[in-house]
Formats: sequence, structure tokens, C-alpha cells
Amino acid sequence: MNINGKTILLTGASTGIGKALAYQFAKERVNLALAARRIELLEDLKNELIQLNSNILIQKCDVGKKSDVINAYNIIKEKFGGVDIAILNAGVGHYMNVEKYDSGFAEDIYGANLFGIFYWLEQLLPDFLKRKEGIIAGVSSLADNRGYSGSSFYSSSKAALTNYLEGLRVELYPYGVKVITVRPGFVKTPMTSTNKFRMPYLMSPDKAASIIIDGIKKQKRVIQFPWQMVLLTNIVGLLPGGFYEALAKRQFKKLKKEK
Repeated sequence: MNINGKTILLTGASTGIGKALAYQFAKERVNLALAARRIELLEDLKNELIQLNSNILIQKCDVGKKSDVINAYNIIKEKFGGVDIAILNAGVGHYMNVEKYDSGFAEDIYGANLFGIFYWLEQLLPDFLKRKEGIIAGVSSLADNRGYSGSSFYSSSKAALTNYLEGLRVELYPYGVKVITVRPGFVKTPMTSTNKFRMPYLMSPDKAASIIIDGIKKQKRVIQFPWQMVLLTNIVGLLPGGFYEALAKRQFKKLKKEK
């Protein structure tokens, strides 16, 4: 797939995978619409990227707020006429101790990881359906396969997103709109930097971005990496519930001791 001249929407563009994607896409002949909550980081990023690509629009947007998404999309349409490829990458994760249970974490995580996708699709789909083309790449996680202790809000939000994207892919097929599910393993980002446990096969954001862009150009159904973690999570996903929980209890006990 040739992306020259395409308009690419990228949410969560200010840090991590999103920032790495912005750098690599800026080297292509594309229009870039970058959205994130922290506008000051986007302004710094734009100043760095402007030497590579002058067709860059930045938008302050909290994807968990529908009004922010509507406003951002209207401005994108005004400048670029619409979106060809939407990479819905914005995401939130929090570790939570049950002794300090806080439903606010669930609101943040589901707001960004799930409703943030829904709000953007509500804006994007009418134009995609009318044109009978477009690509939606939703960034989920390899953590979507089981409920992980301390990260249950996060893993359950990603499980819901992966299932949703799978169903949406079938629904949009007759309209010529492609849906891609992106399932990264551990990537070195500000979000994962707070993890207290070992992260096998930790990958750099640049490497992750390269894999994602290559997969989008090839219009893959699912982009998942690294292969070692894909294999490992597939095995973990096949374990009987009782056996998995016994292993998880041992690991959780070990983590609590280390803390």
C-alpha cells in the first residue's frame, strides 16, 4: 500500500509508541494529524518534525472526552478534508492494589482505552462508509488474553477492545474499510516505566513503530509482536483456569514480597 498523500490521524502522539510513529511517518509524504492530552509536548514534537514534514496539525485532545474528539475531528476535516488512516493509539494503564481500590482508575482506563476508540469511530465512520475506504488501526495489547493481577482494569479493557475490533472488521468488510488490531508486547514507554516486574523481550518504541507501519502498509488483519511474547501469551491463554490462577498466585505473592 502506498501511503503518499494520505492523511494519517495518530492519537496518543506525544510519548512512547505514538511519538515514535509520528517521527517515522513524518519522513513520508503524508499529512499528519497528531492528537494528545498534553499540548505542550505536541508543540515540542511539531517543532522537531517540521524539518521533515510541514503538513502537520497538532490537537489537544483527551480521547476520553467526547467533546474533545468532536472538536479535534472538525479541525482536522477543515485542514485536510478528512482522514485516510486512523491509528487510535492513546491508552492509559494503572497498577492498582485492592487494599486501595479506586474506581476512578477504571474510568480513566476504560475512558481512554475503549471509549476513546468509540468516540473517534463515531466521527470517522460516516466519512469512511461514504467513501467506501479507510483504515482503522486500534492499539490493543498482548495483555488482552487473561486477567493479570494488579492490572485487571487494563487487561480487561484491552480484551474488550480486541474483541470489538474483531467484530468491527467483519462488519466493515463489505464497505471496503479495513480494521487492524495492533497487539504489542512490552515496549519501553513512560507507562511501562512504572512497572515493578520484569518485562521479557522489552522493545524500543522505534522498533515497535517500524513493525506497526510495515503492518499497516501490508494491511494486515493483526499486527502483534514480538514473536516470543506472542507465543508465550498464546500458551498462557490456553492454560486451564485453575492452573493459570495457581501460577498467577505464586507470581503475585512474589511481587508483593519484592515491594
